[in-house]
Amino acid sequence: MISSHRLFDSHCHIDFPEFESKLDTFLAKAESAGIEGILIPGVKREGWRRIRQITARSAICHTALGLHPMFLEEHEEKHLHDLEMALSVGPISAIGEIGLDFYEADSNRSEQLKYFRAQIALAKDAKLPLVLHVRKAHDEVLSELRKINFAEGGIVHAYSGSENQAERYIDLGFKLGFGGAMTFTRALKIRRLAASLPLESIVLETDAPDMPPATCKAPFNTPLHLFDNFTCLVELREESASEIAKQTTENVYSVLNID
Repeated sequence: MISSHRLFDSHCHIDFPEFESKLDTFLAKAESAGIEGILIPGVKREGWRRIRQITARSAICHTALGLHPMFLEEHEEKHLHDLEMALSVGPISAIGEIGLDFYEADSNRSEQLKYFRAQIALAKDAKLPLVLHVRKAHDEVLSELRKINFAEGGIVHAYSGSENQAERYIDLGFKLGFGGAMTFTRALKIRRLAASLPLESIVLETDAPDMPPATCKAPFNTPLHLFDNFTCLVELREESASEIAKQTTENVYSVLNID
């Protein structure tokens, strides 16, 4: 599959084990198909080195480093210091994937907040954008960002909040990520947001190997399914395919720290 459109996958865990045995093949196919960029978000300390290795050998891949709220039991306070040190080593496009996840009733909210606050403070000091993971906690995340006058923007990955919350993120300089979830016809709220939010606020993503689109028949999601998500967005919106491809790709470059 070769597309006439150039796209940027703003959220792809191509460092995960599912891709390891055929990583070069996946990357080559993605690039030849028309994917000009892939942001790889870090989720825990032990994975950062692998991300650095991949971005060092692939011109289309870009690094984000962070401590994900769903891996809380694997984080240690010293990892925050390690993150601060890592910011001065090699190129880094964002701090992430970080955030708050209050989906489960027994989530350790105080511990999540501790790591989140520390990481957004680091990002503010380093003038780096954020890649955010947020579930059932959009108001809390927005509140924390406003408390420190965070002005570097970023991407809210797999956006699932309300229209009002979307507008508040946009006011803070954030783009909103849409991926496989919007390809399911039952995802009425997400599809409505993808159709109605300003195109200048939207970025495309796969979240591979997770979040496969409705069209995915493979064992796991891959960067190539970015085109399925793109096709869905084109169907939902009034702009032309060319305009949507151009604008969503430009949106990624406008918010991430990419030369």
